[in-house]
Amino acid sequence: MNAIEISNLNRVYRAQIGVFNRSIKEVVAVDDISFDVQAGELFGLLGPNGAGKTTTVKMLTTLLIPSQGSARVAGFDVVKQANEVRRRIGFIFGGERGLYWRLSGDDNLRYFASLYGVDPAVSKKRIPYLMELVGLQGRGNERVGGYSRGMKQRLHVARTLLHDPDILFLDEPTIGLDPVGAREFRNVILNLQSQKKTILLTTHYMFEADALSDRIAIINKGRVIALDTPSGLKGHVSDLSVVELETFGTPESVLEKLRSLPFVDALSVEDREQKQMLLVQTKRGAEAVPDVMAALDGQRIGRVIVREPTLEDAYVRLVGGQA
Repeated sequence: MNAIEISNLNRVYRAQIGVFNRSIKEVVAVDDISFDVQAGELFGLLGPNGAGKTTTVKMLTTLLIPSQGSARVAGFDVVKQANEVRRRIGFIFGGERGLYWRLSGDDNLRYFASLYGVDPAVSKKRIPYLMELVGLQGRGNERVGGYSRGMKQRLHVARTLLHDPDILFLDEPTIGLDPVGAREFRNVILNLQSQKKTILLTTHYMFEADALSDRIAIINKGRVIALDTPSGLKGHVSDLSVVELETFGTPESVLEKLRSLPFVDALSVEDREQKQMLLVQTKRGAEAVPDVMAALDGQRIGRVIVREPTLEDAYVRLVGGQA
């Protein structure tokens, strides 16, 4: 049995616009999506901001009612059998909310265990085990207010696992974490994978999805536009190379000129400290560098490299260059 089954799922928001001549505007957040997640699989859900990722997770965790379609989690309908679904899932949303900072880590877990209905004798043994699992052993008697952001996120994981759910939803769990905290959190996710938990992960970090996911769905404007393994998705850009150019404040008019060149498949821009990185996808490889440099005439250019495409490059191509 699949752990998660989604069939033609829709979610429409209705909002009032205008002050005097008010009207109702419908916004389609999730538009007729369907996919399955196998038991024990780590399934990645990627997409730009506003693509519908969090809305999808909220419907699967019974926080939102679908407008149309159906979804089953652990074999139970998320609307008709919501209580059965809640008993079998845990979810983590990125950020620091959901903990009591004046309490210790252990006290937080004891409190949430009582809310989950976990027998006190069970929670007494389970809390030390979970604190060790998430790398917080020896820190349980400290107030949560003194924890780093990464430690708080790991305590979120321990809280989520108190009732030993079979299916976990992680919605951008590493957002805002420093590189060390994010790496530690990814190690926690790998530990959960080894326990055969089913995990649905949303993230903006392509390398994170590439390293952790068994399969990935890319969602854009509420629709699933690709679903495959990480290596399968990279096959979408196997015919391309990527020219990376280090620039400094390239104006939008120059970027549009680059995008219009016939040999440029896609162009994305990343801000890195005081620099910009222009990522040009092209089938011409290194042969494209002189023409790209000519289009950037007058712009200050630093390092230039040509490399093979990554999952991030496949993502950029699939969503139409919207990095």
